Amino acid sequence: MANSLRFFSGEAQSIVNLPVLVALITIFILSRILTTVHKLRAVNHLPGLRPPFSPLGLPGVLIPSSWWNTSQDVHWARRFSLYTDNETVSIVPFLIGQPLIWTSNLNVARQVASGNRTVFFKPSWSARALLLWGMNLFAAEGDVWRKHRRVMGPAFNNELYRLVWNQTMKTYRDLRISELKWEEKGAVVVPVIQEITFKLALLVLGSCAFGFSFQWDEPPRISDGSLSVQEAIRTVADTYMLRVFAPKWVLKLPFKKIQQSNAAYEAMALFMKEQVIARKGEIQDDTRKDAFSLLVKANEQEETKYKLNDDELIGNVYIMLFAGHETTAHTLAATLGFLALNQDVQDEVFKQIEEVVGYSRDPEFEDYHKLNKVLAAFFEALRLFPSGHLMIREASEDTIIQIPNPRGQEGTTAFTVPKGQVVVVDMVGVQYNPRYYDDPTSYKPSRWHGISNDSEDFTAFSVGPRACIGRKFATTEAVCFLSMLLRDWKVMPKLNPGESQEQWRDRVLDANLVLTLGVRDVPLIFVPRK
Repeated sequence: MANSLRFFSGEAQSIVNLPVLVALITIFILSRILTTVHKLRAVNHLPGLRPPFSPLGLPGVLIPSSWWNTSQDVHWARRFSLYTDNETVSIVPFLIGQPLIWTSNLNVARQVASGNRTVFFKPSWSARALLLWGMNLFAAEGDVWRKHRRVMGPAFNNELYRLVWNQTMKTYRDLRISELKWEEKGAVVVPVIQEITFKLALLVLGSCAFGFSFQWDEPPRISDGSLSVQEAIRTVADTYMLRVFAPKWVLKLPFKKIQQSNAAYEAMALFMKEQVIARKGEIQDDTRKDAFSLLVKANEQEETKYKLNDDELIGNVYIMLFAGHETTAHTLAATLGFLALNQDVQDEVFKQIEEVVGYSRDPEFEDYHKLNKVLAAFFEALRLFPSGHLMIREASEDTIIQIPNPRGQEGTTAFTVPKGQVVVVDMVGVQYNPRYYDDPTSYKPSRWHGISNDSEDFTAFSVGPRACIGRKFATTEAVCFLSMLLRDWKVMPKLNPGESQEQWRDRVLDANLVLTLGVRDVPLIFVPRK
């Protein structure tokens, strides 16, 4: 009898719970519908995507992009379909995340990213990934940004760029003599060209930005000898999102990858603190021309209200190391990959190097502006894989922006942006926008022939007053290295058995996105020209 009562009691409980469950589900669905309607009003019902999660937050960033989810790489994964009808769209998540206005239009980009002339600012949450080591030029906003820019600006000058050129030549010679010994091997297969471009970028940056003196086969090491600076940077870069987004308790788990990340992070922190202390002790040494020494010297000479503290100096040191190293290395790899596939373009670039430099001397810094086709090859690779792939801005007050009408239609449409609304400038979308580029998916360096390094027509380094401060540092290094390399070697793609060049491009020249946008591992063959 007792068992029967318990049975009927449980059955009754189930009957009671079912309507409650249905009611709760109904309430949840209605709340999501109402919230989504509110979000759609915030973006004036702009057409676009309606995923469950925001591509800029958890859990969306952890789930690969697919037909139902927009992850952090949605602008790459859907670069051919996102802006089919409109250059400015909305992404309105119906479960988690705020509505976003997402644009591939330069006119809109300049309205929201033009510094003091706009009511838009970089929200603090969007800079979270840049603040791991401290406030810096890339993450700062308003008066804080101006303070950082004031201190960092003097370090980037023609004297530094000449140093970059000379150090790049030296590093290229070391590459040939110390490690690869290509002359002894004839044609050489390099399975991952990034292993060379990353090391090159780090050594040039280490010398010109930090004043290190070392050879190709002797990279700088952390003072305790545990890791090379290159190893530490690589590990920190590979586990960056883990450190930014994971709860602190996750970093205490006994997994090998987490322990390696912790060791690299601690080593980099030690390295950067030591560098700040060392430069302060050498402040009177006028012979030091590296960017970091000039940065510390400029900072020490500033009035108190403009001076950066040690954490801010370290934040800028890391950004120089990480952003400069990653961007240049990835873009050099992409450039060589595209030149390997486009032999006619490579021949044209090689012919200019022959005409300007010849074989009786090495290229000189004064040749930089004459080697415009070399620069154009680098620019075009960066256009197709823009390292700074997103600019995120938030409206500080209700405002109106003018959105150009769809391609083929004249005029603009006034669009109300409420306070707090986020506008995302998609630099991948900009670079693949047929409004600005004929046949935008093709590698055509001729687009940039006759364009100066400082021209605002080239937007892959970002737009507005916050465009990359290290732009000429990167292009100087790239033009010098490519001129030396392509004068000596013909570059060809390393194909898998039975693979066509089109298949190689699809496999290799695809995006690898962490904090910056780069290419996947690029396998190449180098054939001596003489």
